[in-house]
Amino acid sequence: MSLLATLPAVVGADLTVPVGDGVLPYANLDYAASAPCLAAVQEAVTRALPTYSSVHRGAGYASQVTTRAYEEARGTVREFLGGPQAVVFVRNTTDAFNLLARAVPNGTGVVVFDSEHHATQLPWRHAVRLTPPATPAAAVAAAREALEACPVGPRLLVVTAASNVTGELWPVRELADLAHACGARIAVDAAQYVAHRPLDATGLDYVAFSGHKLYAPFGTGVLAGRADWLRAAAPYLRGGGATRSVALDGRVEWTADAEQRHEAGTPNVLGAVALAAACRELSADWDAVVAAETRLLERLRSGLAQVPGLRELSLWGPDHPRLGILAFTVEGHSARDVAQHLADRHGIGVRDGKFCAHPLLAHLLGGSGGCDEDGTAVRASLGLGTVDEHVDRLVAGLRELVG
Repeated sequence: MSLLATLPAVVGADLTVPVGDGVLPYANLDYAASAPCLAAVQEAVTRALPTYSSVHRGAGYASQVTTRAYEEARGTVREFLGGPQAVVFVRNTTDAFNLLARAVPNGTGVVVFDSEHHATQLPWRHAVRLTPPATPAAAVAAAREALEACPVGPRLLVVTAASNVTGELWPVRELADLAHACGARIAVDAAQYVAHRPLDATGLDYVAFSGHKLYAPFGTGVLAGRADWLRAAAPYLRGGGATRSVALDGRVEWTADAEQRHEAGTPNVLGAVALAAACRELSADWDAVVAAETRLLERLRSGLAQVPGLRELSLWGPDHPRLGILAFTVEGHSARDVAQHLADRHGIGVRDGKFCAHPLLAHLLGGSGGCDEDGTAVRASLGLGTVDEHVDRLVAGLRELVG
């Protein structure tokens, strides 16, 4: 059975790859890194290309059509997230958090967990870093203590909605309520979450995600949320589109608009169109997306449990809710060797490494490499286009490897 039976098709679902002396249908189990393009997204971009032109300042027909498409895309993303004040188009989640780090008021106390992706760990000039919590309740308690200990002034809690390593869901609503009770704001990394579950950003001060993980790999991401800090901050990029006027003496007046203020230069219109198309497609039937992925994830975890020497990595235990993402090690085999074996002999694409989450991997592997001396693991991730046969082939390939 396949997600493809009832849900949007992906481009490349019929891809074949060389394996030994033959070929096999490609089993893409690396969605957490980059998801393939939806067919509907490809079609939306193709429709937009004939009238592609400049945006916002052109009187010509093509420019007017392109401007309308760009701003309609912004509106679609806003609706997808439940109506945040500002939707700023950026390159990806990393870009979004770097923008937010530049926009927070001076002296803001930032609190972030060491279990985060580097995109949310590294942009801050100064941050209180919390060790990976033992339970969701411990995460809330640690965040409360850290926020209350911050100096008086603006404070920001930064947290993921779903781990890019284990797929485990974080208690975002509880953390948001806590942050607001402490007079702080919350910024949520939704890069993994939004391709798997609907996200109502109401009550979340900032949300960031990437198109390339949302079946829209055309170089666009989003920072959405409250407008006040964004309006008050110096433009993230300085140039055309972010200005109201530039005088001969060098004086510059920046636009007060929270969105255009941080979108200087010619924007990635096609990326925005693509992202909006993906949002529309996924929103059409979230129940089917979730149900199909849940079934496939159960099949995958059940199969991996039968592989001798395989250890599934988890922060909060095997029963904690999660997305279709999991990481594991195989006793006696390096992560790279496992991934190479699956690719070369079975036509399977997985990810190996530290997944831009080095502190979390070190924590999950006990501060050392565990079974894998260089501290890396293998990650398999599901998405639209994943079928039962892909899951079964992965399990069979691992069983062959361990003998």
